[in-house]
Amino acid sequence: MTPTRGRDVRKARLRGARAALLALGLVACGDEAPDARVEAEGIVLEASLEPDSPKVGANALALALRDAEGRPLEGADVEVAVRMHAMGAMPAMGGPVPVSARGGGRYEAEFDLTMGGTWQVEVAARPPGAALLRAQGALTVGTPGLALQPPGGAAAPPGTVATDPHAEHAAAPAAGGTDRGTRPEERAAAAPGGPPPEAGHPGDVALPPARVQEVGVRSARAELRRVAPSVRAAGLVDYDETALVDVALKVRGWVGALRADAVGVRVERGETLFTLYSPELYAAQEEYLQALRSRDAARGGAEPHRADWRVRAARKRLSLWDVGPAEIAAIERRGEPLEEIAIRAPVSGTVVEKEIVEGSAFEPGQRLLRIVPLDRVWIEAQVYESETPFVAVGTPAKVALAWEPAREIEGRVSFVSPVVREGTRTLEVRVVVDNPERALLPGMWASVRLEGEAAERLVVPQSAVLHAGTRAFVFLDLGGGRFRPREVEVGMRAGDDVEIARGLAPGDLVVASGTFLVASESRLRAALEQW
Repeated sequence: MTPTRGRDVRKARLRGARAALLALGLVACGDEAPDARVEAEGIVLEASLEPDSPKVGANALALALRDAEGRPLEGADVEVAVRMHAMGAMPAMGGPVPVSARGGGRYEAEFDLTMGGTWQVEVAARPPGAALLRAQGALTVGTPGLALQPPGGAAAPPGTVATDPHAEHAAAPAAGGTDRGTRPEERAAAAPGGPPPEAGHPGDVALPPARVQEVGVRSARAELRRVAPSVRAAGLVDYDETALVDVALKVRGWVGALRADAVGVRVERGETLFTLYSPELYAAQEEYLQALRSRDAARGGAEPHRADWRVRAARKRLSLWDVGPAEIAAIERRGEPLEEIAIRAPVSGTVVEKEIVEGSAFEPGQRLLRIVPLDRVWIEAQVYESETPFVAVGTPAKVALAWEPAREIEGRVSFVSPVVREGTRTLEVRVVVDNPERALLPGMWASVRLEGEAAERLVVPQSAVLHAGTRAFVFLDLGGGRFRPREVEVGMRAGDDVEIARGLAPGDLVVASGTFLVASESRLRAALEQW
């Protein structure tokens, strides 16, 4: 027999055995206490698991519906879902399961459990002409019983019965020495070695001390500490746009010798960028020289001040057309126009754009070069909208580069965008940083840490928190290798710690290292025990 055929045969035998057990359970259910009983809206719902201790693989849930007088309710719409919520990197599992009517107000839901651990159970039943009854609860692989209660009721661990406190159930064992007639909690207490570790809470995890040491579990206490909110974000180094300078002339002409001949060239204020020839500038020089000669000739005349006015006007025109004082002085010394005029850098900085080469012709107002000082830069960071309460103009910031994370450069928030990006739900925060050594270059990625105002907050290490979708959990360390998951509400981050806004009290001991291993180990161990 091939392995595949052998597995098929075993599965068929399991299905037959399960059907027989369910049939016996449905027949005898009237004489035995159910695993769970819920009464609401004038409807009584009783539920029993088969097998009594759920296992990894095929399982079934037998349901019985009656009215307040005990009459069976047939033809009801019954829906059942069995699922395990996502935790950490583990996705959610399970969902709605098939339900079939068995007659006499009895129904059967079949489901497979793919791994150990605690699974959530949801039941909805609407008999004809009656109100909708809902119940929810949990079952745990390897633990007898089922927790089930109306929505909003007090949670009960697997192995307890949610029912009317005045209701009584038979406690005598069934014939043949079985204990199906006893209550589930009594069966658990009577089991060899007492109740399993999970009996105190449906999500409790118990690991042997050797395994705890092997996976490196370490715990820390939740502490009240005066901390400042810390927002971390990735940022991109950019130019300080307020310091950008464009080199554009007010005359047309041609480029002569080009000194700033490449993007990235560092230039100093007053340094020659390029020379140019312009017929308009040449004519303006001639006009200036003529005014100088006229002034000299008119010094002994009746109106020397008019000659002085012409000189000032001609000199002013040259200055407005970007001819510098050094070039004007050279024109005066030579006594003739310069064929090429030097255009000098208006600021010290780096050439970031170049639109010319030697011999290029240009028009008035055309941008020829763009220069930006890099002694101060911007960091454009993206912050999630949930972190905006901790960020404002003036908030101190520290910036680190990927290649030197230990070195932090101080800065300050200068701008917070009023618009949230729809796709990423982030907004732009601009940090201004002094950069005298020019270690930060435009286009570099940087890590930004924004520090808010300090206040007393309850914190735990960030490594203690597990995220499952929009929910967050920690594992309480109960001692002796026992751990219990606790849902918490996470606040702001502060360095390596995170604020717990709800769910913990000062002094609570939580798993700080090996948190995800505790979760995964518990499920793996339960699955192996069942197989």
